[in-house]
Amino acid sequence: MDIKEPEIKREDILILEDDHFNSDNVCIVSGSGTGIGRATAIAAAANNLMTVGLDVNEEEGVKTQKLAREMGGQMIFVKTDLCKDVDVEHAVSEAAKLGTIKYVANIARIQHIDPIENFPMEKYDFMLNLMLRTPFYLSKLTIPHMQKSDDGTGAIGNMASVHAHISTLNKPVYNITKFGLRALTQSIAAEGDGKIRSFTVSTGFVKTALTLNQIPPQAEQRGISPEAVVRDVMMGFSRVKEMMSPIEVGNLFIFGFSRFAKYLVGGDLLFDGGMVRTYAQKKIAES
Repeated sequence: MDIKEPEIKREDILILEDDHFNSDNVCIVSGSGTGIGRATAIAAAANNLMTVGLDVNEEEGVKTQKLAREMGGQMIFVKTDLCKDVDVEHAVSEAAKLGTIKYVANIARIQHIDPIENFPMEKYDFMLNLMLRTPFYLSKLTIPHMQKSDDGTGAIGNMASVHAHISTLNKPVYNITKFGLRALTQSIAAEGDGKIRSFTVSTGFVKTALTLNQIPPQAEQRGISPEAVVRDVMMGFSRVKEMMSPIEVGNLFIFGFSRFAKYLVGGDLLFDGGMVRTYAQKKIAES
């Protein structure tokens, strides 16, 4: 089985003309060390935004910074433990020194596979902290910067999932956090008066380390081969049988931040290959 994160090439990046996409405006990206966070940071930098990447993994975060700069963009990496308020506060403070904070992409996430009765509570606490509390706190800290900008606008994108629409086996806390992110998104939009927008991005499985790491425990718990996990479990409900690449997801954040998405206020960009609809139709047929 060969599932690797594809290399990001400039021709794969969505480049949009937008007056706000300039080096005076800052885009903060959490989880920028790997996967979707890395791709989104690179895409933001390639679109001329002053990009600030946050991650606890300094080695990979610096690598993302290097890749972004090789694309001709501007990016600063700030090592950040996203579960520590003081680190998050420091990161936002550093970002504000570089320009006007206009965009935030809350992408940092982890996964743990276990049924509810076996789920470790310390893992529950960590996942809710990283994947719900941190996006809330980053939003709380950055919205005032957006409000004080010249036109009082800004946008916050939250990385949701098909698991913000359907709940699947052995991922109870992931399901909880993703449904919660949709609620946070709609709350920001409700208070944003059309100027501070927020949206979620919901995808199926993406070619990232997070996906790769899910395969062995899923295979063990279901008593099937790793290949069967990918074919039948991960992609079984998708009408498109190929996983998305991280940059394809990063491009959705760029679109959501842009002038072309002014009516995307509290909405969800569901790019799932038909997985949610197929899943729902099957459940209805079985009932």
